Amino acid sequence: MARKAPTVSSVAKRLFVVLVATRNPLNIGAAARAMSNFGFSNLRVVNSYELAFREARSAVGAAALLKNAQEYKSIAEAVSDCSLVVGTTASRNRKLDHELRPLDEGAIEVRKRLRSGSVALLFGSEKRGLSNDDLSYCHWLVRIPTVAAHSSMNLGQAVAVCLYQLTREANAPVNTEKQPNATAAELDRLSAMLLEALDISGYVKPSAPGPMEEKIRRLVRRLNFSPEDSETCLGMLRQMLWKMRAKY
Repeated sequence: MARKAPTVSSVAKRLFVVLVATRNPLNIGAAARAMSNFGFSNLRVVNSYELAFREARSAVGAAALLKNAQEYKSIAEAVSDCSLVVGTTASRNRKLDHELRPLDEGAIEVRKRLRSGSVALLFGSEKRGLSNDDLSYCHWLVRIPTVAAHSSMNLGQAVAVCLYQLTREANAPVNTEKQPNATAAELDRLSAMLLEALDISGYVKPSAPGPMEEKIRRLVRRLNFSPEDSETCLGMLRQMLWKMRAKY
C-alpha cells in the first residue's frame, strides 16, 4: 500500500550534492545557496580548484554550509557511503552508456531510495561536465529538460532545479520501503575483485585496462545489488581467485 512520503527535512541528511572539479567560486557559492534554499546541507567537492573553493566560502546565505563542506580527492571516496549515485548531463549528442531518466521521474526514484539509504547527486565542471570515468561511478543519469539550442545551464542553476524537483515530490505517495542497496564502497570492492579475476583469466587486454574498468563499474551498478548479494558475490569471487592463483 502506498503511503505519504517523508518530509524534505527527514531525508535531507541522506542526500549529498557532489561538485566535481568546479572552477568558479561564484558557481560553488550559487550551488551552496541553492542547497540552503531547499533545505539540503551536505555538500561534497571533488578536486575543486583550491582558490575557487576558498573564495566561495564567503558566499552570501551559505557560509555555514560551505564551512562544513567536505573535500575529496576522488569520486570513489566522495560517494563510498551512498547506495545510489546519480549523475547529471546536459549534452544531447554524447554517447551515453547509462540509462538516462527525465528529471521528474528521477526525482521520484531518488526520494524512494533516500528512505533506506544515502544518495549522491553528481555535477561536473563548468567546462566539460562529468567525464566518462566520472560517469562510471553512477547508477544512472538525469538531464534537465532544456531547449536544444541552449541545453547547458549554469552550475548553480542546475543544482537549484534538481533540488527543487526533489522538494516537489515531498508529499507524493510512494511505495513501502524496499531492501537497502549496497553502498558505492561495497560495489567498488566487488568491481575490483571481478576485474582482478578477469585479468588473471586473460579476459582483460593489457592495452585497454581503463575502458574495461569503467565498463565493469557500470555493469555492477546496473545490477542493483543488496548488501547481502554483494557479500555473496564477493565470497564467490574470493574462492574463484584463490583457485585461479593456485593454478597459475
